[in-house]
Amino acid sequence: MIGVLVSGSGSNLQALLDEGLPVAAVASNRAGVRALERAGAAGIPAAVFELGDHETREARDAAMAAWLEEHEVSLVVCAGYMHLLTPAFLDRFPQRIVNVHPSLLPAFPGARAIEEALAAGAEVTGVTVHLVDEGLDSGPVLAQEPVPVEPPDTLEERIHAVEHRLLPKVVRELCAH
Repeated sequence: MIGVLVSGSGSNLQALLDEGLPVAAVASNRAGVRALERAGAAGIPAAVFELGDHETREARDAAMAAWLEEHEVSLVVCAGYMHLLTPAFLDRFPQRIVNVHPSLLPAFPGARAIEEALAAGAEVTGVTVHLVDEGLDSGPVLAQEPVPVEPPDTLEERIHAVEHRLLPKVVRELCAH
């Protein structure tokens, strides 16, 4: 079963749901985001784990991991989740946490990958699905697909289209193992 971590609109969550993948739980670090509405519409249990509601990031991640385990999650997918996960969380799901990122890692890690690719004058950027480790977008790459930067006014839309195709494909493969 899949647990999806979200922080925003949930378009990658929706892509997983549209592909019929076994999403059992959705956890967000922010209340009131569209991703939680998508989970509710699909009848999937969802919970909010805001940092301010816990003593530490470690305590928040421990509560989130326990909640995911209660929902029999064995694979965690970070789909627009904008927080680094603590080592203790990573240890609860060893080699079973994946992230989708809007660049060809190791180029342009972090939250502003598309803007940084444009600012750097890159001709090509893309999408990476990778395992999550303790670093920032530094885990082993599972799949990548290039996306031409031109025309820049549609780059974000084209990257999202690739994310919505590549992430479910990789997750389906991981579920088969």
